[in-house]
Amino acid sequence: MSSQDSPQVYVPSQIYAPDTSEVIYVTRPKRRYWLHILLLLATLFTTLIVGSRLEWNFLQGLPPFSIEDGIFPSLRWALQGGRIWLGVPFSLTLMLILLAHEMGHYLYCVRYGVSATLPFFIPFPTLIGTLGAFIRIRSPLRSRSELFDIAIAGPIAGFAVGFTVLILSLGLSRPVPFGAAPPDIQLGYPLIFQLARKLLLATGHAGAIGSVKLAQVYLHPVSIAAWVGMFATSLNLLPGGQLDGGHIIFALSPRAHKKISRATILVLIPLALFFWTGWLVWAVLLRLSGMRHPAVAAWPEITPSRRWLGIAALIMLALTFSYAPIGPQSLLDSIRGLSDGIRQWRVGH
Repeated sequence: MSSQDSPQVYVPSQIYAPDTSEVIYVTRPKRRYWLHILLLLATLFTTLIVGSRLEWNFLQGLPPFSIEDGIFPSLRWALQGGRIWLGVPFSLTLMLILLAHEMGHYLYCVRYGVSATLPFFIPFPTLIGTLGAFIRIRSPLRSRSELFDIAIAGPIAGFAVGFTVLILSLGLSRPVPFGAAPPDIQLGYPLIFQLARKLLLATGHAGAIGSVKLAQVYLHPVSIAAWVGMFATSLNLLPGGQLDGGHIIFALSPRAHKKISRATILVLIPLALFFWTGWLVWAVLLRLSGMRHPAVAAWPEITPSRRWLGIAALIMLALTFSYAPIGPQSLLDSIRGLSDGIRQWRVGH
């Protein structure tokens, strides 16, 4: 995901007037390599902790995630007996996918002479040990074509690496043991997982999962990293705000950006109510940022070939999107659970 410093938003004509000779000079800020390295190492550490637990659970025939797992409960466990090194496959794979996405943005910034930072990784005690990564764009973009290319390069790079990892690792996954209880935390599989499984079946490389549905599979930790990569791709391609998808929409049609951002928010709210509470968070984030966008010249328009790439971005979103990525936990379920908890507390007192 990329973000741009924009203290004030101007209409394109206020920046790119054909009859003005004003020149805007952009000072390149001093790079803080120490901060990039520190965040990279911290994220490697947190994803190693998560990955070690995922690998252990996989080897023991247990569900990948449980409510009891997490960075803080697993920290002491992972540091005993060198267990943390079990997390290397998951950690390095996930970091590679995230890096590919951000470097897609960064390299196109370099191509167009746009000032941008190196990727900032975000360590965080989530189920996957991170909140992803981002770059910051520090200079104006000169055209809608530049905005489009920089925005779409990240999802394409991340999707390409993630899909390659998925094909190579999905066959290593295992069927759920007979009689096993349903896991505390279930992953929802996007269409790309179904297509990858069919491809492996057609080529005879599906392994032990060839005879069962994905819902009855314990994913290999590397496949979980691919799942995270696909999930991140779908989030970034949501068509609104200052997400990559919002930048793509703005480049295609600046006038449609606000309307599509609002429509995306309206779609996310019922998805949060009935499928996954997290969509409400993304609806709020889009509402907070959806009405602003980095100023870009309206002319010239983007080329027809880029419009076809815009359709490709829509296809990537359809392939990677899951309406219930992590469950079972909808907003209505949360409200019912809270109501039941309050009722039991009153009865007990």
